[in-house]
Amino acid sequence: MPKNEEIPAGQDGSDDQRWNVAFDEDFVRAATVREPVLPQRKRVWPRNLVLGLLAVSAALLVLEFTGPSSSGGGTAVPAPETPSATPAATPTARAEPPSDAGSGSGGMVPLAEAFPAAVQDGSGGTYTKVGATVLKSCTEPGTIGPVLAAAIAASEGCVGEQIALYKDAQDNQFNLAVFTMKEPTDTVKLVGRLARAIDDFQVAAQAPPPGSGLRTLPADSGMVQSFTGQDRAMVVGMGQWSDGRVGDFQQLVDGRLMPLLDKVSENVARYEGAN
Repeated sequence: MPKNEEIPAGQDGSDDQRWNVAFDEDFVRAATVREPVLPQRKRVWPRNLVLGLLAVSAALLVLEFTGPSSSGGGTAVPAPETPSATPAATPTARAEPPSDAGSGSGGMVPLAEAFPAAVQDGSGGTYTKVGATVLKSCTEPGTIGPVLAAAIAASEGCVGEQIALYKDAQDNQFNLAVFTMKEPTDTVKLVGRLARAIDDFQVAAQAPPPGSGLRTLPADSGMVQSFTGQDRAMVVGMGQWSDGRVGDFQQLVDGRLMPLLDKVSENVARYEGAN
């Protein structure tokens, strides 16, 4: 099927549940669609750049679009007549997870299993987890946009949402979110719905916790995003350069975001396949 209070050094696993987040949100890639680089445009929700990835197979959906470049080349995507609503101002996620969060059949993948403390990028580099937590609701105010909220509301139900923030050796920032649905068919619909909203980010990014050494990037920073799905779970990955610069999007998504998103997606797929 288709598929931020500070964390003391050395803590992981169940300790992740105590992390408070402030918000600024076995697959096969059978087909990839690429669009031309687009010129910079007016900011929509909650960033002004977009890159999504969709591959379609019996096990997964992934769709890729290249976002606007500061060079101004390519064809512009028209701004929507009515821009999407902005998320609520920096809400704080409660750290207490649902009782079935990552604890058994019908629940969600264990938080530490989905989001390891460190992930190798395959080229000698390492992504380090800054923090992770389970949200109380898949539609918690300020965490998702109206398109995704409507899609979840129309589904058979969402078990829960888990989020994590990673950094690499260059302090580039990577947000991951796992939405576990009650029905696998809803995962297909969610990924397809997000892929159609190519000018819109529907999952809010997390502000780095104090002491992480990461910058809180401005709202107009460049960002890319990709989606994967495995059985009941949709995984959303977002990447930003450490300085928030607008540009080099293909390098950011292919060379930086995808190795991490692939690993997290594999972890989720392994759990889904066994439960």
